[in-house]
Amino acid sequence: MIAIEKTNYKGWANSYRISNGEVELVITSDIGPRIMRYGFPGGQNMFKEVPETLGQSGETHWVIRGGHRIWIAPEHMPRTYAPDNHQVDIEITGDSLRARQPIEPYSGIEKRIEVKMAPHGTGVEIVHRLRNATPWPVELAAWALTMMAPGGTGIGAFPPRGTHPEMLAPTNPLVMWAFTNLADERWKFTRKYFTLRQDPSNADTQKIGTFHPRTWGAYLLGSDLFVKRSEADVARKYPDMGCSFEMFTNADTLELETLGPMTTLEPGGSLEHTERWTLDRNIELAAWTDGELDGIAALNPR
Repeated sequence: MIAIEKTNYKGWANSYRISNGEVELVITSDIGPRIMRYGFPGGQNMFKEVPETLGQSGETHWVIRGGHRIWIAPEHMPRTYAPDNHQVDIEITGDSLRARQPIEPYSGIEKRIEVKMAPHGTGVEIVHRLRNATPWPVELAAWALTMMAPGGTGIGAFPPRGTHPEMLAPTNPLVMWAFTNLADERWKFTRKYFTLRQDPSNADTQKIGTFHPRTWGAYLLGSDLFVKRSEADVARKYPDMGCSFEMFTNADTLELETLGPMTTLEPGGSLEHTERWTLDRNIELAAWTDGELDGIAALNPR
């Protein structure tokens, strides 16, 4: 049974805890829309929290608070960095909760996050919605970013591999930024996967992006494994040279990011981008090989 209750979460008095007894999620209405916690009851928060900004609101500039948020892609200053520091509207319908931000003054976009938790297990569906409230068409893409708690390792996957000369066509881009350094020891690449270790002692930023029709990213923190998934359309154009997934790290956090296709929204038009989350316990990895990763059911559901 799903329980949704109002709670004070670390100074944000108007927060909501959603739980089925096996997993819990906290979203605050004092800022956002922003999901600040996802974890096992009594367990660690898988998401990054920034202590000096907890419970704060009302700032005139965008604030790095942690948690999970929805942005506009491609990245652009100031459109992408519109502040989300004010009250959002909450609507609870049965076992789902919707958080809706007022229309952003600069971009003219209204953002919404809808959360629906499975009655059993750890599954959560997150629907992100962008609506064009301007009087002119706007081209954009949904960009769902999850800031993970420090000290873990991010995991991404390439589309199914094959052999030459049976498969001659390329399968995916591997996109780099000017600050990307593939010689950085935090990266590891296998035939099927790529991983990025979050290291609080290393301030160098790293990021890569890729495309996968069945997009997913994961994060192993201790022995808890967070996985988020979304579907991508090979017939559509995606931001950042064709990325449906991106992974970023610095000394503070690691971000798992999924992106939707570039879309032209007519006035009043909207788009949706859906992620599905799971959380698993007691996951142990030693060598981070294809064989080990293939054996994790949460990464490779049958």
